[in-house]
Amino acid sequence: MRLLFLLGAVFSSAALAAPDEALLGKATGYAACLPAKGPQCTVGFWSAMDRFGPSHTVARGPQVRELRRAPEVDLGQDAFLERNRNTGLLVLQGDTVLVERYQYQRKVSDRFASASMAKTVLSMLVGIAVSEGKLNLEDQAGQYLPELRSHPYGVISVRDLLTMSSGVKFDDDGADASDPKSDVSKLISLTVAQHGKGGVEAVLPYNQRVRPAGEKFAYSSGDSEVLGLVLRAAVGKPLAEYLSEKIWQPMGAEADASWLVDAGGFETGYCCLNATLRDYARFGMLLANYGALDGKQIIPAAWVKEATTPQAPHLKVGVATKYNGYGYQTWITDEKGRFAALGARGQAIYVDPERKIVVVHTAVNEYMRDREARREQFELWKNVLAKLST
Repeated sequence: MRLLFLLGAVFSSAALAAPDEALLGKATGYAACLPAKGPQCTVGFWSAMDRFGPSHTVARGPQVRELRRAPEVDLGQDAFLERNRNTGLLVLQGDTVLVERYQYQRKVSDRFASASMAKTVLSMLVGIAVSEGKLNLEDQAGQYLPELRSHPYGVISVRDLLTMSSGVKFDDDGADASDPKSDVSKLISLTVAQHGKGGVEAVLPYNQRVRPAGEKFAYSSGDSEVLGLVLRAAVGKPLAEYLSEKIWQPMGAEADASWLVDAGGFETGYCCLNATLRDYARFGMLLANYGALDGKQIIPAAWVKEATTPQAPHLKVGVATKYNGYGYQTWITDEKGRFAALGARGQAIYVDPERKIVVVHTAVNEYMRDREARREQFELWKNVLAKLST
């Protein structure tokens, strides 16, 4: 059955020409190189990011949970892929793959960069740690990170870090990561780029409080980085190891993942998990089932529901942002219980718990926050939901 599944994936991935193939490096086979060398490096870099810096392995377990495959259905994927720089697209309903496509010569075994989708993974690990009594939502960051006790982040609760309501200034939404002066660029430099000692040092520059905590949502990779460091201290082991033990192995991942680390060996809480398209889909379906798989609760159901529901008025759909709400490091896309993990350049996992539908995108959009490409993703998502509900 596994052989038939793999063959099905190969034949179903024969899509039409993808956008900007020549610009993105078709002539060189989409070689993996640093993006600073030009756009021809983008595809290779975003599907081999862990070749360019240290990472920790998120080990798969001995048992792979097989996915079924149905004959591919028309959900509007061809028209979408013709217009968008997707490296991968997968539609899963229950445990059945309805669509699986790869572009730019990408393949099933490639590990695609998550960008900020890793934030939602981080949230689920926090929920597990809370259930194990290792962490409390009202705990302050300084209780776990003594170096932050005199820093504005030191008095921020785990809850306010989860909801990006710290009140600490961090210019993230709309910031240009290519601008060396931007907060995002500095954080990247101090973490995955290995400039600095890593760990708590990476968040020390963000020391300006602009409002009281718990009052306003402001998207902040700084909040996520602090949250990751707090979790690491609380569980007493690398986050990659904790992820492998608590989620990756129990959900039956088919491949090892990797998580980039800073110079101190700390995983970057705000980004940089690398995994196969199918394993992202498995994670999405785990969330669609509120943390349960085959009768076993992997992530507490109450946590998944809480993490995907606005916990305060300022987090509601249309209040947190013009179109979306926010849970615990997770985007709430409407008021019907649907949610998403979203990342720069088009990475996404869309989840509908009611219909058990997951759509995964990996992409190399031209801009870090390409609003038009994201709009097209949402249009495809609506189309998928409409067609699968009939």
